[in-house]
Amino acid sequence: MDIESRSCANRMKRESWRTVLTLAYQSLGVVYGDLSISPLYVYKNTFADDIEHSESNEEIFGVLSFVFWTLTLVPLVKYVFIVLRADDNGEGGTFALYSLLCRHAGIGILPGGQFGDEELSAYKTRDGRLHPPSGTAAERLKRMLEEHKVLRHLLMILALLGASMVIGDGVLTPAISVFSAVSGLELSMSKEHHQYVEVPVTCLILVFLFALQHYGTQRVGFLFAPIVATWLLCISMIGVYNIFYWNPHIYQALSPYYMYKLLKKTRTRGWMSLGGILLCITGSEAMYADLGHFSQLSIKIAFTSVVYPSLVLAYMGQAAYLSRHHFIESSYLVGFYVSVPERIRWPLLVIAILAAVVGSQAVITGTFSIIKQCSALGYFPRVKIVHTSSEVHGQIYVPEINWILMILCLAVTIGFRDTKHMGNASGLAVITVMLVTTCLMPLVIVLCWHKSIFLSVCFVLFFGTIEALYFSASIVKFLEGAWVPITFSFIFMIIMYIWYYGTLKKYDFEVQNKVSLNWLLSLGPHIGIVRVRGIGLIHTELVSGIPAVFSHFVTNLPAFHQILVFLCIKSVPVPYVKPEERFLVGRIGPKEFRLYRVIARYGYHDVHKDDLEFEKDLVCSIAEFIQTGTSEQNGFMDETRKCDEKMAVVGKGVQLCEQDGEPEEDPGPSNSREIQSPLILPKKRVRFVLPKSPQLHEGAREELQELMEAREAGMAFILVHSHMRAKSGSGLIKRLVINFGYEFLRRNCRGPAYAINIPHASTLEVGMVYSV
Repeated sequence: MDIESRSCANRMKRESWRTVLTLAYQSLGVVYGDLSISPLYVYKNTFADDIEHSESNEEIFGVLSFVFWTLTLVPLVKYVFIVLRADDNGEGGTFALYSLLCRHAGIGILPGGQFGDEELSAYKTRDGRLHPPSGTAAERLKRMLEEHKVLRHLLMILALLGASMVIGDGVLTPAISVFSAVSGLELSMSKEHHQYVEVPVTCLILVFLFALQHYGTQRVGFLFAPIVATWLLCISMIGVYNIFYWNPHIYQALSPYYMYKLLKKTRTRGWMSLGGILLCITGSEAMYADLGHFSQLSIKIAFTSVVYPSLVLAYMGQAAYLSRHHFIESSYLVGFYVSVPERIRWPLLVIAILAAVVGSQAVITGTFSIIKQCSALGYFPRVKIVHTSSEVHGQIYVPEINWILMILCLAVTIGFRDTKHMGNASGLAVITVMLVTTCLMPLVIVLCWHKSIFLSVCFVLFFGTIEALYFSASIVKFLEGAWVPITFSFIFMIIMYIWYYGTLKKYDFEVQNKVSLNWLLSLGPHIGIVRVRGIGLIHTELVSGIPAVFSHFVTNLPAFHQILVFLCIKSVPVPYVKPEERFLVGRIGPKEFRLYRVIARYGYHDVHKDDLEFEKDLVCSIAEFIQTGTSEQNGFMDETRKCDEKMAVVGKGVQLCEQDGEPEEDPGPSNSREIQSPLILPKKRVRFVLPKSPQLHEGAREELQELMEAREAGMAFILVHSHMRAKSGSGLIKRLVINFGYEFLRRNCRGPAYAINIPHASTLEVGMVYSV
């Protein structure tokens, strides 16, 4: 028996390692595409204007030393060994850090937060703790953040800055990557012909790349890893060849002493050249941002065993070649292709273009992902999200953003027409995102990991100093291209903040104008009007209380549905919510009123179901709430008490099963009733299947019967169309933000996710004007 157990354990261990290695191989195409193609333009940008290499090789050795230690300290030490551990239930990125802080420090400023959200399993850390121990430095830091609104807003702006720079990088990276790959044509034709070919070819490839986004990457994704692996193999082999053929002593440049010599000799020009050197770490943030697609171990293995050594060999090979070729006629020939042997330049050019497309694809997908996260958390206008793969949750397509990125990308390519300005722009975007991560990580170290403040200070001082040095070298090139990411981030941040501000003001208006429970009780069981058959579903942002639209509706219409559900679909600062924890169900008013509140909670990476699936889950949650007896224990909601104390989390105690054609005879208990949904195809039936021994009392059985009859009669969706207007006497800025900014975004953005596929015959729209 022991031998069999050991054999089974060994087999499982082999399977586990096989899975990890497979993920590591696949991550080459998804995570490391952008980082792998950086040798195409690093030396070209570094030696563009700022420094020139002389016969002493000190400049070349100094640049190589900077490249090596930057690659070692930032991607390897910072991201692989430290930042990757700061995952939000397996997810990474700027908003993953921010969501961790929202939960552990109570600094979230999204409306609709509830104490019950803290009971979600995804809220807890690995050690099961959400709040730091009392009396510790983490507890004091948490209290300081909770008490100072300015600090909370500062952290939110920092997160929005990182998100906007990621979006800006989605414009700049495809431009510089494809342009640098196509620049290999300069060695095979005259400069007069080359300048008329390079830009058109780049634009054609970019248009083709963005046009293919609609089809997703699942059909060609299997090619990504082989392309990047082939590219890394080629540049590492060329690097080894150049090292042994041109300068075997180039390894001496790995000494940090040459960095000192470079800055001492070139002074200001050497400092400004850091703006080109930092391009060697473009794409490093993707290791953290794409963490949800892979595991920490697989990303670490891929970088340390394949990507890192290949890049180091490639940069050493280029430096070895340049150290023996001091007098190159044109500065733009210092690029990657000049160090490639002539007989393999054309095949390598094709591989480089394919690798650039793969790297650009990963950045574009990452941009779609950050837009989805911002939209889910209420920081970006609602946009259409198309899931291009039914198997991989992260493969999405955002049509509006895709075409905006393409237009901006083409404008950057045609406007700059050289890698120098593109590199300055891309470098500033990259280093800004890294600085944001460095600023947020100390708080995660203290509040989430419960480590000492000393360690967090050491982290921010060490990596912050390095990145601030590169940032200063990039920002001084404002007029030489660095203004582009600043402009992009400013525009996107304005959009995000206007949408956030308008959403907050709208929620405040609904809270201040919600209907009191006493008004509802005064209407009596029939709400003072005729109750018609069916279920009425009213969407509201409120997690407690009765929305003002209800009184507005009742005042103007003489009838309402026999079952009324106030539905709140809200986002919580976690990546995913388990299906059994999604719905919070409660009762509004006495039992005879048949008024319910359902709160559906979604994480920022959750996929919203279509209307039929969501409708079934909604009815199931109410049915389980009734049959479990929770409603009897809780009575009805009291406005004077917290909503969380009067609502229950429901899972899957009551199930809906579908049958095509006429249903078979039910062998189950007599209280299993069959109902016909008006929104499903004619021969498809849906029925409730209750537990075999439900032990239901007569009141609950009657309530379930009424729910099933109402479901059979049909469900109507009451959608609220609100129009925001600033109050008279408001300041000029507020009037501009609300009356023009927010209203323009609201009119031109998508509606709620659940309302996209609702049949028009089942929809009733109610308009209201909100004076905020």
